[in-house]
Amino acid sequence: MTPAHFPGVAGLIEEELARFRDTHPASAGLHDTAPASLLSGVPMQWMVHWPGSYPIYVQHAAGGHLVDVDGHDYVDFCLGDSGAMAGHSPGEVIAAATARLARGVTFMLPTADAIAAAEHLARRFGLPIWQFTLSATDANRAAIRYARGLTRRPKILIFNHSYHGGVDETFATLDHGSVVSPATSLGPPVDPAVTTNVAEFNDIGAVEGALAAGDIAAVLTEPALTNAGIVLPEPGFHAALRHLTRANGSLLILDETHTLCCGPGGYTREYQLEPDIVVVGKAIAGGLPAGAYGFTAELGAQAAEATPADNSDSPGVGGTLAANALSMAAVRATLETALTDASFARTIPLASRWADGVRRACAAHGIEWHVIQLGCRAEFQFSPAAFATGADAIAAKEPALERFLHLFALNRGVLLTPFHNMALMCPEHSEADVDRHSAVFDAALTRLSETNIG
Repeated sequence: MTPAHFPGVAGLIEEELARFRDTHPASAGLHDTAPASLLSGVPMQWMVHWPGSYPIYVQHAAGGHLVDVDGHDYVDFCLGDSGAMAGHSPGEVIAAATARLARGVTFMLPTADAIAAAEHLARRFGLPIWQFTLSATDANRAAIRYARGLTRRPKILIFNHSYHGGVDETFATLDHGSVVSPATSLGPPVDPAVTTNVAEFNDIGAVEGALAAGDIAAVLTEPALTNAGIVLPEPGFHAALRHLTRANGSLLILDETHTLCCGPGGYTREYQLEPDIVVVGKAIAGGLPAGAYGFTAELGAQAAEATPADNSDSPGVGGTLAANALSMAAVRATLETALTDASFARTIPLASRWADGVRRACAAHGIEWHVIQLGCRAEFQFSPAAFATGADAIAAKEPALERFLHLFALNRGVLLTPFHNMALMCPEHSEADVDRHSAVFDAALTRLSETNIG
């Protein structure tokens, strides 16, 4: 069965909303108060996008679980959309951060932790020279600036429906072959076609055509698309991308913020890619704000020459709190103790178990949905086959069906990532946690089948 076989999903959503409201009165009370001081009643606008009538309010979290203010325990497969990939409040990270708090947090001066953190990243990703920021968004902004400055070219190339944080140049999409701002983009500063070219992921011919113009400073891409839905690179895509960027004098920037789920060195190490710059963020500080970007040795030397000490405060990169001592302590501890080879040896099999549980339930109900895994991340997609492009992933979206499945799970103690049907594993998750989702997902499909087939 496909999504079209479920015309009764609207009624099921209403049933689940009633259950949600009955069982979450404390969150409701906070939500009723919040709009007096918070835009849309939330401290960050994307927090409104949850399947219930309002977001649940968190009381505390540990490992792979969180508890809301109504006392409900959830298996948390969202994990802050990968910010808590190491689990909530990993012990060694908390100890390092607590010790740093007692000795001062930010100085505009380095600590030894920054050197150790950079050395860890260098070993993992194979790029020797690093800089730190407060987020992957900031790291992407800096990487783009360096790419433009060092190549003396004005534009970047991204892939349709990729995501690189709140970077203006990356809020661009294709509309019948033209580069435009997405309809959801708020206040774009310039026509995105001025700064950006866009190709479909896996379309190496389009990449070749874009690079031939000679004005592309860098191709910025996730090694696999993750935000519209997981889209894996086709065989040979990355080799061709690397060849074309080198042949055309463009840099290759790989944004590993989400694909760090593939292992300690992300997709780059797992598949031996050769980027000029790597960007990473979210997970590397165990939940504290941090991002980083790394250069090859040659590019690092050029970057240092382009930003000498006498103008180091004005090239348009960094910020006063970037690389603060607290973040550096957390990054070092996370890389040394929480996101290790041993951690991924546990979490990747858990993601396989999660994917297998979804496949079994779909097969039992005759539902033709594709299940895909990327390291310790997995998701189901409303399609019988894998997507080749971001446009394919967006076209297969079924918001009502997705809301029902997320809300059904939420009402039964399982938290999935909003915006798509993704689950992420942390080292503290158990097989029982995964099996809890499998049972809930099967029950949701049973309810769909009971209501919608006739």
